[in-house]
Amino acid sequence: MSPEIERRLGSSYGAQRAIAADGQVLLILHAPPRPGQPRDHEVFLRLPAEGNAARWMYEGQDGGQRELMRLLDDYVKILEQLEARHERAQTASELFTIIGPCIPLARAASNMQAALQAARDAAPDDQGLIDQRDRAVEISRGFELLLADTRMELDYRLALAAEEQTRATQEVTLAQRKLNVIAALTFPLMAIGAALGMNLHSGIEDVQGWVFWAVIAAGGMLGLMIKRWVGGPSVREALISPPVAASKGISGKPRR
Repeated sequence: MSPEIERRLGSSYGAQRAIAADGQVLLILHAPPRPGQPRDHEVFLRLPAEGNAARWMYEGQDGGQRELMRLLDDYVKILEQLEARHERAQTASELFTIIGPCIPLARAASNMQAALQAARDAAPDDQGLIDQRDRAVEISRGFELLLADTRMELDYRLALAAEEQTRATQEVTLAQRKLNVIAALTFPLMAIGAALGMNLHSGIEDVQGWVFWAVIAAGGMLGLMIKRWVGGPSVREALISPPVAASKGISGKPRR
């Protein structure tokens, strides 16, 4: 390794970046972050071209290009797993469990893209490095779109739940109002019935029997009319229009 590169390194590899000096390029990348685990560094060294192709080292060993492809494949696998979980998510809690790991992954993928771009600028003729840079761009874009889509759908579901709660509250309020109206209508009748039911002579004890049945029939018809009014279309008209059901892929566009 070039002494100039060693001089620019600290006690640890630190953030993802590319360091170029004396024809060499040191590429410091991070493995996909895992919750609760320290970050793992993936260190690559590009030596000057000998013949037709440059020599890539990985942690002091040959096969750097193969290991760089493997690192990018690890990011792609995790992205595909999170996308599959997003497609299966049915609740807000399931969406929230996707956002948690997606945030550090999106940040790591973006920093990896920037480091590969810096390495590509230092070695513009390395076609393999250009291809890997382009893959990193797609990976970073995929994580960003997945994170944005998941956040949007989570916000939509929370807003939908709040709207449904508001509608339910309005329904209960309207039902209570109508019950109060019914109580107001029936209270005088019940009061009169209670008064007439007292063991006192009121003068109507000797009326014909059909009057009793007429009162019963009138009360039954009035009860049916009130029941129809309580469950009638006015209840539905007073409620807000139901929102469109939640669906997958709010934007309707592919993420990658």
